[in-house]
Amino acid sequence: MLINYDDEIDKLIKIRQGKVTEGYKLDLSEIDEYFRFKKGNFNIILGHANTGKTTITLFLMLLYSLKHKIKWLVFSSENDSHTIIKKLIEFLAVQPINKISTEQFDKHAKFVFDHFKFIDAQETYTFKNLIKFAEAVKDAWSYDGFLIDPYNSLFKDRELMQGINSHEYDYEATSQMRLFCKKHDISIWLTTHANTNALRIKHPLQHDYAGHPIPPLASDVEGGGKFVNRADDFIVVHRYTQHPTEWMNNHIHIRKIKDNDTGGRPTPIDSPIILKSIKNNVGFELNGKKILNLALVEQINAPF
Repeated sequence: MLINYDDEIDKLIKIRQGKVTEGYKLDLSEIDEYFRFKKGNFNIILGHANTGKTTITLFLMLLYSLKHKIKWLVFSSENDSHTIIKKLIEFLAVQPINKISTEQFDKHAKFVFDHFKFIDAQETYTFKNLIKFAEAVKDAWSYDGFLIDPYNSLFKDRELMQGINSHEYDYEATSQMRLFCKKHDISIWLTTHANTNALRIKHPLQHDYAGHPIPPLASDVEGGGKFVNRADDFIVVHRYTQHPTEWMNNHIHIRKIKDNDTGGRPTPIDSPIILKSIKNNVGFELNGKKILNLALVEQINAPF
């Protein structure tokens, strides 16, 4: 099928006139300058194991739900659904779940269930039948974003694997995910692990984090550079887990923003967005201020 030339010219005219619809902002300039939520984008989040990439991803998802009523479908094979729901409730309450009132619990739980639906991770999925299931959910419940956490938890499609190598398989999988995004105007957020070798690369002696593993590069994703090639936006989440004083700081490196006209750009080298974990891991601070507090939650989306 050929593209509609007039539609493409209309897009260029909007760019010339400064009328391009930008991605959704959080009204947090430190984040909005570099990243926006954009429907239909295929986004990849990369990080070493146990550095908090799922936690950071869930927190950002929640912020967009609070600010813009974004709804999410979630497949997370490494975390039980009730664990994720607990974490989201604690983010909203900014305190542990056993420290909040029944009224708070009920209110926050309702918000979570209204904005997040969870796929049973006890079932096994290939990328093909996961996409098929996501399309079926869309017919029953309209949503804007789809978290797949992580990619390497998906079972290989044995029929597709016949006659192609793993590189070709990953390219086909990411291509089909990207097509799903564009077809349904739904953003997929796909978490991925860095390869083993990336963890062996340390900062040099003259660096502030000398001796600690460096943040993985986009090309360090397990499976190779094809992932960054297929992604619209590519994010690296990193934490210096063994640093004596910086271990609570979560570094978000924006490595790729495909469409700068709609907002966002890569973060400068060694100047990531830094979110500091709050005690008990119930939220994050940005520049010394809690991003979410109970008063702000009430203000943004009351009533739930």
